[in-house]
Amino acid sequence: MKIAIFGRNFRRNFYKSIFLIFLKLKKENIKIIIFKPYYNFIIKILSTKKYKKIREKLDKKPISFFEKSEDLECQNVKILLSIGGDGTFLDAVSLVRNFNIPLIGINVGRLGFLSTISQNEISSALDYILKGDYEFEERILIEMEDKENKFNNFPFALNECAIVKKDITTLITLHVYINGEFLNSYWADGLIISTPTGSTAYSLSVGGPIVVPNSNNFIIAPISPHNLTMRPIIVSDDNEISIKVESRNYNFFTSLDSRSYKFSSKKEIKLKKANFKIKILKLKNQTYFSTLRNKLMWGADKRNFF
Repeated sequence: MKIAIFGRNFRRNFYKSIFLIFLKLKKENIKIIIFKPYYNFIIKILSTKKYKKIREKLDKKPISFFEKSEDLECQNVKILLSIGGDGTFLDAVSLVRNFNIPLIGINVGRLGFLSTISQNEISSALDYILKGDYEFEERILIEMEDKENKFNNFPFALNECAIVKKDITTLITLHVYINGEFLNSYWADGLIISTPTGSTAYSLSVGGPIVVPNSNNFIIAPISPHNLTMRPIIVSDDNEISIKVESRNYNFFTSLDSRSYKFSSKKEIKLKKANFKIKILKLKNQTYFSTLRNKLMWGADKRNFF
């Protein structure tokens, strides 16, 4: 079995947990392919005298590396472990692309809707994974028509596409069409088009609804609209969404998850459901609703305790 590992720099209080992952995988004779910049960061920590014994254990068996998505495509990777928060997980999505490599997130960040494995669950979660005691959950992505190739041949988003103003002092106008039919013109700071996965992310922060995965919908939610009747709307993900943007300074920003670029107001944004899905590995003791209760602290209401 070969497992890929992707991550970012992490804080000192996560050192022990991160090292546990590598030592456990090595002990079980798992072949590891690791993101090279992440490995360099870890080796820098292990070069200190305090962690000499851990480094000696890791050095006993070779580790291979990857630096870009193409390096993963030609590898027989069973699973990719994303170590970090949800931002790290979204970066990992842009690496696995449509290679059909399942993702699982180990949360060393903050909230973690996508990175669902907490620090104190790492050891047991790895046991489940190594025994094959898990399920897969498929999530849709948004695809943006990007003839300029600004998004480096991956114009897709697992969470959302966000269109926001460049100048903080003025609104932008967004004319939205569904399958060519005019929906509305939004005078706002921007607009978020979200998948069900992204309904607990940026969309939620602007008042969008929580939509369960596999509900086959997109959420269109305005950012600070200059009209109180402008509310989020849910449409089927079979629709194509077109957006024409007017801006006084002739520019605006468009982001796909964590990647953002400047566009001209002459640009028309076209969005649709991607023709592939991302596989998320889910442990059998985890459910979407239990994650919601845990992350949003719904059970923290004192009336639930006796």
